[in-house]
Amino acid sequence: MRDTDAFEITIPPGYVVDDLPAPVDADYAFASYHSKTEVNGSLIRYTRTFEVTELSVPVARTEELRKFYRTIANDERSMVVLKSAAK
Repeated sequence: MRDTDAFEITIPPGYVVDDLPAPVDADYAFASYHSKTEVNGSLIRYTRTFEVTELSVPVARTEELRKFYRTIANDERSMVVLKSAAK
């Protein structure tokens, strides 16, 4: 299974991007997750891809699975910071 999302947000007039979240690349034998946030002019574009390659994960890899889902949860809570463009 592969799921890809792309979101575009227009930066409000009078604001510029002050900080962007770092890209995320999480690759495991059972799944992968990749995301990035980019700015192009007055447009913020966030893309992410979630891919499951194994439908079951052995109990011995439970901690890896937890770490993988924590990585995704942290990415979903990350924010773009805007600041006023006025000097």
